[in-house]
Amino acid sequence: MAENNDANTTSSSSVDGAKPEIAEKDEVFDEFYTEVLQCDPDTPMADLKKKFRQMSLLVHPDKNPDDKDRSQVAFEAVNKAYKTLQNEEGMKRCREIIDEAKIRVDEMIKVQRKKLKKEGKPTIVPEDDIEKYKHAVYVQTCKLFADLERLRIEKETKDMHERKRKAEEEETEKEKEQVQKEWNKNFEESRTGRVDSWRQFSSQKKSHKKMKGTFRPPKPKLEKR
Repeated sequence: MAENNDANTTSSSSVDGAKPEIAEKDEVFDEFYTEVLQCDPDTPMADLKKKFRQMSLLVHPDKNPDDKDRSQVAFEAVNKAYKTLQNEEGMKRCREIIDEAKIRVDEMIKVQRKKLKKEGKPTIVPEDDIEKYKHAVYVQTCKLFADLERLRIEKETKDMHERKRKAEEEETEKEKEQVQKEWNKNFEESRTGRVDSWRQFSSQKKSHKKMKGTFRPPKPKLEKR
């Protein structure tokens, strides 16, 4: 999707030995290989591989010692884009998004033509120019990627909060179980102590009664006259 003159400028700068200019890439476009690798979406995989090697060498941090931070971001973006393309599911996903963008642009053009026809004007739209059509598809593709990225972040945030909530609930439940366990332990210990005390008291009471019942006072001695 990127303009050809941009790609040519980038390639020529590396050939001439000039310091390559590293464009800042939004994370939204990390998977948008037509933006990162500067290739048309219909480019064969063999050509994409060559482009990947060119771009990765161009933006490698070792090749840009004066701008390592941004070169690292760009290098990671290029790697991520290429890995996405190597994955069959990733390639399929990217093409589906681009196809959806084309459908939306075509529908927009259809609405514009219908409106012009209703107004009695020539049904000519800017997108009749192939380059403007490609740019419209590019813009729509960026929007779709941005929407998907937003939804992904929202889902991750929601899942994170859900995991945090469950972890807190589990921790609370563990604390309750621990408190209950301690209470049961203390109750059992105190119950055992109370039983032992009662048995000791009961034993002492019985012993006292037995001693009291077996007591025989001495017989009075008769006085001799």
